Amino acid sequence: MTRRERRVDVLIVGAGPAGLAAAAGLAAAGVRRVEVLERDQALGGIPRHCAHGGFGTRASGDLTGPAYALRCAAEARAAGATLRAGITVTGWAGPRTLDATGPGGLERVTARAVVLATGARERPRAARLVPGTRPTGVYTTGELQQTVHLHHQRVGTRAVVVGDEPVSLAAADTLRTAGVHLVARVTEHPPRPFAAVRPAGGAPLLTRTTVTALTGRPRLTGVRVRHADGRTATLACDTVVFTADWIPDHELARRGGLPLDPGTRGPAHDPAHRTGQPGVFAVGNLLHGGESAATAAREGRAVTGPVLAHLAAGTWPASGPPLAVAAPLEWVAPNLTGPGGRRLRLRTGGRLTVPLLVVSQDGAPLHRERLARSVAPGRSFSLTADWLGRVDPRGGTVRIRIA
Repeated sequence: MTRRERRVDVLIVGAGPAGLAAAAGLAAAGVRRVEVLERDQALGGIPRHCAHGGFGTRASGDLTGPAYALRCAAEARAAGATLRAGITVTGWAGPRTLDATGPGGLERVTARAVVLATGARERPRAARLVPGTRPTGVYTTGELQQTVHLHHQRVGTRAVVVGDEPVSLAAADTLRTAGVHLVARVTEHPPRPFAAVRPAGGAPLLTRTTVTALTGRPRLTGVRVRHADGRTATLACDTVVFTADWIPDHELARRGGLPLDPGTRGPAHDPAHRTGQPGVFAVGNLLHGGESAATAAREGRAVTGPVLAHLAAGTWPASGPPLAVAAPLEWVAPNLTGPGGRRLRLRTGGRLTVPLLVVSQDGAPLHRERLARSVAPGRSFSLTADWLGRVDPRGGTVRIRIA
């Protein structure tokens, strides 16, 4: 089969909020050939099947996910970007050359700059190593929302939601919209202060509780759980939704030889969203799974300046020393030091009560900052980054810990 070869200025992989915002910003800034490739048949990413509101900005008003996705795509098109759905990028043929396939056949696209915006996905039951039978009625949030909102199919009558993050509440809302009785929400984390243990709909929130097995064949009949005090129980249900526990969709980055950060499991990157491969940038939830559409879009817009600088100079200055965190912190993004950047984003595996964060390099203190609020696991928080200018570019790893 004949392969078509083309050249563009900027190639963006992924048409979610981050990729579309990057396309809109670059095209509006005067980059002539900005092209976005999306493997799904429609543009917009995860918001496309989130029927609830809460998307958009104060200026645009409260939008549903599908309306927000349409608006993001319209803004990128209006700026002059080319958006192509149903095109799967299959691999790399060079440092900034990607192979793709779609209805028109095989193609090879070479770009002056590549922006990866492939997003993240929730770990399914198998990846979480939950034992038991393999019945029907087991979903992730994305699968549930597509089933209910895109395909308008029935999912069951009684459900358990595993997780206690914002996406877990969205899953619970989707279940109630579908007429499914919510039996309980289950989380391994301790209760959050002032959080309701019995949210809207009357379903209890079981904290410090682990899912140990699924039962039933061919349809799910129950979820076995173990409480922190050793008590066990089986929650009778025909549907279970595993939420959160995000992992960046990093397969394409890994195939391209981009170094991955062990904490985020996405590409290692500096404040300018530069990866370890010259000319290749990364934005959105590929860098840190589980952030909001607004956060992903903000990063997509922020990459405009660095990409323009690269196109103008054609050089790729080396990034500075890596950033690392100590437990209970799980990751920091960006995770390479470098110029630019106003704030860092971090996530913790345990609850932090108005924590004091200490930053140091080779034993020398760089910054101390006490947060004005407590931080729950599964929810990110930010740290000011004005101290990055004091990092020794020839020094060792910059470390962040809780004092």
